[in-house]
Amino acid sequence: MTNTMVTIDNLIEIVRSGGKVKTGVDVYNAKGTLLLEKTVLVEKPRTLEIIKENGIRSVMVNASNNGGLWDENGNEIQFSSDKTVDPAPREKGAPLPPPSEQVQFSGDVGQRLQEIEAIKKQAAVQYLKAKDCIKAAIGQIKENDGQFDINAVEDQVLQLSDFLVSRGHPFSYLNREIFSFDDYLFNHSINVCAIATAVVHRFNTHFSRTVETFLSENSGDIPGNVFKAKEKTDHGFRYYYPDEITDMSLGFFLYDIGKVMIPEPLLNKTGRLTPKEFDMIKRHSYEYGSEILEKNNIQSAVLKNIVAYHHAPLFQNEEGCYPTDKDSSDIPLYVKICKLADIYDAMTSKRSYKEALNQISAVTEVFRTYVKKNTMLQFILHAFVKSIGIYPPGSIVFLKNRQMAYVLESKGPLVLPFTDTSGKTLQRSSDPVDLREQGADPMLAIDSSRSIRTPKEVYNLLPEFLRQAAMSA
Repeated sequence: MTNTMVTIDNLIEIVRSGGKVKTGVDVYNAKGTLLLEKTVLVEKPRTLEIIKENGIRSVMVNASNNGGLWDENGNEIQFSSDKTVDPAPREKGAPLPPPSEQVQFSGDVGQRLQEIEAIKKQAAVQYLKAKDCIKAAIGQIKENDGQFDINAVEDQVLQLSDFLVSRGHPFSYLNREIFSFDDYLFNHSINVCAIATAVVHRFNTHFSRTVETFLSENSGDIPGNVFKAKEKTDHGFRYYYPDEITDMSLGFFLYDIGKVMIPEPLLNKTGRLTPKEFDMIKRHSYEYGSEILEKNNIQSAVLKNIVAYHHAPLFQNEEGCYPTDKDSSDIPLYVKICKLADIYDAMTSKRSYKEALNQISAVTEVFRTYVKKNTMLQFILHAFVKSIGIYPPGSIVFLKNRQMAYVLESKGPLVLPFTDTSGKTLQRSSDPVDLREQGADPMLAIDSSRSIRTPKEVYNLLPEFLRQAAMSA
């Protein structure tokens, strides 16, 4: 059987009759949720019925990727030219093909890897949709004197926000683009939206719990020196409701929209900017971005604040910030979160004038820059580090046995060693190591004393399957 579109009803009937189905392709619903992985051998009709309930009427069966259909006796099922089921001659009782030709890992690690892979696939679908959306909006702004379809952007961001809420920061599992800056503006908007939305949610939860704990232990008296910002109801902290966070996500998505008004040669200049050029760059926020919002009759104070002040100071007398018409205490907390996300993503992305920085180095530098500045910033910074992770997925670590390892997941972290102890690339795939597991070999702990390598340097040491992953972003 070649690659064939098969009706879901046909597939259900095969399984109900005792047969088995493996699609060889991942099956998603309209929202990008993974319903069925390509390697799963379906033996119960309910799996296929759920796919049908999601509005899917036909599914591709990819024979070239180990997909296929088999009857209750193990005979391969072929389709005639009219797509009706037609048993194919295959030796009766022949064994079914293996569920997967991929490397399988058992136990909790295996389950976590499967979950990560599922999240990556869903995130990739959502990322491409968001990228198409911001591309279209930017194209419209250029062609229509600053006007764009804000309703289309709102719809996309609503879907994106729902996905981010359910998954935390799922795009952290996607491999970062470290070799090209062609789509930087598009990718940067999505990354900042994802990071900042995750941080807002974590900050919301963490700070609320802190206040509740303090109130329960101190009879409701809040010390002014700790929660001074509470006196300012507009810009001090209060619990952010889901609709407000959706509005913030829209602002995070559009925060850099004013850069559309700056000539690309200037945005991508490799040399040092002149004072006049830097002045034009600065105007992308408080002038150009604000003008675009006005032209589209966008009156949301949240969006206006994010667009105009995402380069404003996070603490008193922070240097190099703009505009300077507001004190740092007057900048809303969600704007400060946007700035942290912007800084981190800019540091870990390739630009025309610099290489991408290792994520671990970026997290460390952001933390050291803003730690111990003021109490509210401490809460924001805590939420930021927790959301990104000290060892973000895709970053590289040294182990104490001198191996280098690729971080698959921040929790643990879960790492995949890819060199031997002498620094040479392994010729065979190693097993992932959960560094959080009790009783783990102490020589497999992270060696924080070793200097971090840049992604570009590490790329030359990666085995082929990780190289392909790095280039697929």
